[in-house]
Amino acid sequence: MSVLIIGKIHGDTTKFQQALHDRGDEFARIAEQARPEGALHHRFGVGDGMVMIVDEWASAEQFEKFFGAPDLQSFIASVGGDTSIPPDFMITEAISSPDQF
Repeated sequence: MSVLIIGKIHGDTTKFQQALHDRGDEFARIAEQARPEGALHHRFGVGDGMVMIVDEWASAEQFEKFFGAPDLQSFIASVGGDTSIPPDFMITEAISSPDQF
């Protein structure tokens, strides 16, 4: 059964949004690397001084391994993530419901 992951990374959201535009090919490459590692769905959101991650992965272990990779951590820092503040993740079992869309 898959897991849902909602995470908050503190950082410079202006720099992050600019990186989405300027470095989109790098974001796309990371997404392509994540799929065979267990990533099923992925979205970003931005708020006051934070980037929200909403993912679905085949397992929490697969997500944690992928997210913890040093290259990904360096990339996060380079696009505005404040790696001095640990990210806050909530990981739950994904379930189906009649109102799902």
